Amino acid sequence: MSNSFIHRDIQGELLRISKLYPVIVVTGPRQSGKTTLCKNVFSGYDYVNLELVSVREQIATLPEEFLQQHSKGIIIDEVQQYPELFSYIQVVADEIPNCHFVLTGSSNFALMEKVTQSLAGRAATLTLLPFSLKELGSKIKAISTDTLLFNGGYPAVWAKKIPVQDVSRNYYNTYIERDVRQLLNIKDLTKFQTFIRLCAGRIGAEWNASALSNEVGISVPTVNEWLSVMEASYIIFRLPPFYRNIGKRLIKTPKLYFCDTGLACFLLGIENETQLSTYPLRGAIFENLIVLEFLKNRFNKGKLSNLFYYRDKSQREVDIIQEQGNNLFAYEIKSAKNFNKDFMNNLDYLRNILGDNIVSTQLIYDGKTDIPSAENGMINFRNME
Repeated sequence: MSNSFIHRDIQGELLRISKLYPVIVVTGPRQSGKTTLCKNVFSGYDYVNLELVSVREQIATLPEEFLQQHSKGIIIDEVQQYPELFSYIQVVADEIPNCHFVLTGSSNFALMEKVTQSLAGRAATLTLLPFSLKELGSKIKAISTDTLLFNGGYPAVWAKKIPVQDVSRNYYNTYIERDVRQLLNIKDLTKFQTFIRLCAGRIGAEWNASALSNEVGISVPTVNEWLSVMEASYIIFRLPPFYRNIGKRLIKTPKLYFCDTGLACFLLGIENETQLSTYPLRGAIFENLIVLEFLKNRFNKGKLSNLFYYRDKSQREVDIIQEQGNNLFAYEIKSAKNFNKDFMNNLDYLRNILGDNIVSTQLIYDGKTDIPSAENGMINFRNME
């Protein structure tokens, strides 16, 4: 492996499933490190990038023969750029024992549609998000919380030391405005720019398509279509509400978060850590970071999200409920550095409502004190596992 390569927690799962399936699909945001990961884990494999038109044209002349020649191991980057290739991969995977294809892609909708259609039963899928706090490890020990929020997790910021404002600006201009606009066939760029910035202003809030429709001047179906494509492109994600066996008392609208806090800060017009420290949405951005850490932890283990939030009509809210079978783990998130006993009020309320199903309740905050406990423990966010 390269000496500059930062270990990714997903590597163990990637190696495990590579022994079980002929086709491995690694999806996730652009620039999240998919190619670097695959090249390091499968260093003996050949490599092609289908972003290059010349490469696509060359493969398209004899696609089945190309795959057969590289069946012992090949990484195919941005495979969704050549959708017809999936059918040929299916044929070769069925014909040649012990073949190995590693496919990467950054458009979940386009990619997974083809995987479901052509490679069902032959392919295993993993999702790689930007660096987690655990993966960054010692790099974050001397860094302030505001810097962590401002930097986000993209590898270019941490591994290549490119200023986050440059990374976010180029990411936005190159990928979001290009890729998402193409998918949606957006003619009025100004409205889309307004839309995505308004989404950033709603971090941690319940999704309200009607309100956005009025503010941007587009229809509700258009709002929902744009959001779905942003979700499929790993720009945002939605956290669903928890409503098991409690009925109509609960809010049933998902909450909105971004897949990278650095990008969110850029879209909000935050230009440095000092501005962030006094920004009205700092608490929501901190909440975004923690929810995202839980999601990365699940994806890095090859698991689907089991995360929800709780809010009822009386506005009692708990930020994360993690469901494992019948057991529930509840987490309250606070960006404060000093503990306040009122932080535990909603956790106590939830424990009374759900009873024995709640295995543990924890406060995740920015303070220094860690008090692990089955009931109302406190954890500094940097010490999360």
